[in-house]
Amino acid sequence: MTQDPTRRTVLLATGAAALTAGCGEYGTGSTSVSAGSPGSPGQELATTADIPVGGGKIFKDEQVVVTQPKEGEFKAFTSICTHQQCPVANVQGGTINCTCHGSKYNIADGSVANPPATRPLAEKKITVTGNSIRLA
Repeated sequence: MTQDPTRRTVLLATGAAALTAGCGEYGTGSTSVSAGSPGSPGQELATTADIPVGGGKIFKDEQVVVTQPKEGEFKAFTSICTHQQCPVANVQGGTINCTCHGSKYNIADGSVANPPATRPLAEKKITVTGNSIRLA
């Protein structure tokens, strides 16, 4: 004869499952926002003229931000903030800015310029051929 689970057993199991799911969200690199899938290798993102010197441009669907810290030097990073996985909002004043909680990242290397983020943006590989900037 099997015994039915008690109310306490059901509540404890449900709570444990919810806690495990909630704890797994942060620090795993998973995206909690509804963003498009990252771009494909070889996909053209922009022309060099599209990326301002000392600034950058966010490509929402590809989850990439391309910057030009110095004339002719192009960098690319994930556009998902490392603090709580919000998409970054803009590039200005030499930083990539997330307006969810105020994190800022340097356009030259993706390092944290202003917390609460503690980890840099992950670098993305790009190729620049002529005037074309492509995902590598």
